[in-house]
Amino acid sequence: MARQKPPGTALVRLRQVPVVWALAAAALILLVSALSVQGLLRLFGDGVAAASPALRAVAVAVPRAIPAAAATADSYASPAAGTTGTTDLPPVPIAFARQSLGDGSITPARPFSTAGASNVDRGRALECLTAAIYYEAASEPDDGQRAVAQVILNRARHPAFPSSVCGVVYQGSERRSCQFSFACDGAMARVPAAAGWARASRVAAAALGGYVFAPVGLATHYHTYAVTPAWNRMLVMTDAIGAHFFHRWKGFWGTAGAFIQRYGGHEPVPGPHRPLDPLLTVPPIVASQAVVAPTPGVIAPATAPTSSPAAATTGATARTITPASQIQARHAQSGEAIAPSPAAAPPRAALPESQILDRWKDSGKPLR
Repeated sequence: MARQKPPGTALVRLRQVPVVWALAAAALILLVSALSVQGLLRLFGDGVAAASPALRAVAVAVPRAIPAAAATADSYASPAAGTTGTTDLPPVPIAFARQSLGDGSITPARPFSTAGASNVDRGRALECLTAAIYYEAASEPDDGQRAVAQVILNRARHPAFPSSVCGVVYQGSERRSCQFSFACDGAMARVPAAAGWARASRVAAAALGGYVFAPVGLATHYHTYAVTPAWNRMLVMTDAIGAHFFHRWKGFWGTAGAFIQRYGGHEPVPGPHRPLDPLLTVPPIVASQAVVAPTPGVIAPATAPTSSPAAATTGATARTITPASQIQARHAQSGEAIAPSPAAAPPRAALPESQILDRWKDSGKPLR
């Protein structure tokens, strides 16, 4: 009779292990694996954080490009050019010419205050700042909106920009060269969404009340990663938040010592400024070159007194009046009006007798 072989030792031991212990061992293995993966991800994240700002900008922009494009249909604000404007800087004050420019770290701005402003100015500042946040960053996260608000308030403190919030937001709109693109590209023609406007208003109220969004530092410019403005390489990037890159000026004008302008209030009416009259763009005439019309009945001298010999030489010909003896007879009356003046007009003839019948003469009077 054949002898049966006993089962394998490993199989016997596996059958003798309780199911509870097997499940506990599997859970322990999964936990160890998860902790290992988390450690690797944290190590990679620390490496990206220690990288240069340019590398961090690429790391932020690349993964967010697809969601931003997909969310275009759900965004509140009208699509704009996505960039702020820049302006010429005044010369550096002598007192700060040799001042240290810092170590390049991010310096938070000082809290903004409207303590000295009137209620009207506060209301206008809130409306203008809300409009800028909404039309520039309505589809951005909260930090993206806070960063845009911080840039506007930073400009209100910088000598290169107006000292009012509405003046900063709508600067250049009178010449169709807006600092913020939404004020000139027709975006404001769209009715704001109630929920988006309320969120932008809360962010604006907090910023005007003294909240400081420190990550952008002293930034005065920003643009989306979809555009590359000409001034991009002339500034220093402070941070990349949402779909925007934020920049400050190089040198003294990008340090805390440059933000010395006090909030002046006197907020203009919210909205784009009225266009300038084209006639106002013509250079004004110098007083020495102006031709003054003579008073009727008074003959002016050949040359009027001027402030300098050079000015007298320039304006002498223009101020010369032809004497009456040299005017030809056929042109002597050329300056008189062709039609007689109203005072000399003959009196109007008497009106013709009324043709209304006697029974209808009182038809226009009210009934008693």
